[in-house]
Amino acid sequence: MIVREAVASDAKGMAKVHVDSWRTTYKGIVPDEYLDNLSYQNRESIWNQAIPRGGVYVAEVDGKVVGFANGGKERSGNYAGYDGELYAIYILEEYQGQGIGKKLMTAVANHLVNQGYSNMLVIVLEDNPAKYFYESTGAIYVATDDLEISGKKLKELVYGWEDLERVVS
Repeated sequence: MIVREAVASDAKGMAKVHVDSWRTTYKGIVPDEYLDNLSYQNRESIWNQAIPRGGVYVAEVDGKVVGFANGGKERSGNYAGYDGELYAIYILEEYQGQGIGKKLMTAVANHLVNQGYSNMLVIVLEDNPAKYFYESTGAIYVATDDLEISGKKLKELVYGWEDLERVVS
């Protein structure tokens, strides 16, 4: 398994990871209607636009993209003291629990440090078991926000790492 910066040709594999991991991770959390309507083509378009901006990393096994993560400047401006953000981290279900998430998160954290950021946050659905992964890597609870997807009210947890140097070491 290798983690590397994403290139344009990764967009299709990233789209598959994105849609498939949403469908497995969020089944029973996010309405089925929403999950059923996720589109590989739409996600591929999103990644085709995001990859050239940088901060996008893939995990690859035997030439196949099995996970990805991306991050950059904190987007909302609502969390004083946090300048960077881990926007997304997704891994195909059969590759979870193998240390890939930690390697992807570290790649994004290194990118943020190199861009001059000193900390980062991540937003995760309250019912997503990945919240325990973030807690295990030293993230602290920052806030709870409300979210609605296809008419269902959900809670998002905001976690933060106050010192990115500790994440990358």
